[in-house]
Amino acid sequence: MNDAKIEKHLQNLRALQAPSGLFLASPRGVDTGYDKAWLRDNVYEALAFSATGDWDTVRRVYRAILDTLLKHEDKIKWAHEHKPSYAWQYIHARYSPETFEEFWEEWGNKQNDAIGAILFQIGNLEEFGGGFIKDDNDRRIIQRLVYYLASVEYWHDPDAGMWEENEEVHASSVGACVAGLKAIAKLPGFEVSPSLISSGVEALSKLLPRESESKFADLAQLSLIWPYRIVAPEMALQILENVTYHLEKRRGVIRYKTDRYYNKNKDGWSEEAEWCFGLSWLALCYNALSEREKAEHYLARAGDVATPDEKIPELYFSNSDKPNENIPLGWAESMYVVALQSISPPHLSEASRKPH
Repeated sequence: MNDAKIEKHLQNLRALQAPSGLFLASPRGVDTGYDKAWLRDNVYEALAFSATGDWDTVRRVYRAILDTLLKHEDKIKWAHEHKPSYAWQYIHARYSPETFEEFWEEWGNKQNDAIGAILFQIGNLEEFGGGFIKDDNDRRIIQRLVYYLASVEYWHDPDAGMWEENEEVHASSVGACVAGLKAIAKLPGFEVSPSLISSGVEALSKLLPRESESKFADLAQLSLIWPYRIVAPEMALQILENVTYHLEKRRGVIRYKTDRYYNKNKDGWSEEAEWCFGLSWLALCYNALSEREKAEHYLARAGDVATPDEKIPELYFSNSDKPNENIPLGWAESMYVVALQSISPPHLSEASRKPH
């Protein structure tokens, strides 16, 4: 049963992959602008294929990510040599899946967590012999990303974060960068100053259990538990308690209190949209903490929010069965596949889960 379900959702994801290797966030033609490639989304969308051992697809994604960054290497080099002052000087969040060109318009483009996510996954995949780093060009651009995080001083740099909104210092962004830098530091031949990591660890300890100055609890904080595993079990449980108590709803998890994105209330209060991948994310977090019963509970609920044709939307409007137009959301599909694979795994050998 799970084999067929996993394959169905992998098919949903494959339909979003462009010939270049990059994934769109949602199907072509949607009016929301989600038919573009986000760096962060591509990292999360690739997780489903690494979880199921499809390394050809994973390599295609990361080849495209690295080629995108190499295309904009002059900008990245400038940013690590001159601390950026304006959002447009930061590494951009969104690219054309065909040409790898930036989308020029403002979109909350300061997103340090996306760079941390790329470093984290490349570092972990390469540590297991994945062969994702092919040549000196790849090594050079990865090293530039490390220098870039040093230049922007990520540990106290206000960024737009995972939700591309208010510029604040976000725990989820700082944690992503710490996790990414730690992963690259394990690889031979890369320069990662210990102080670059320790500055982030210190900042994170001061921020937590809050997400930021304005947000007590935030769905993005689940990334600190999974996939980054960057917080101690006691803090992980505190984050989960805060998220489930304050943000959990029937068909998903709201991103944070008073979230205005798809809020049914014209004043932006009390009717925040319910994000579907929040349920899969809770399942994965509890699984990471060996809370099997809770993990299975949230996995079952994550399956219940699929549409009749087995697609996972971005979100449902508050207290309703009405999803928004982003169906499926690639990130949500991937999280559900990883949860299915991790919590109720079909027959898949351990060898097939590692790059080869």
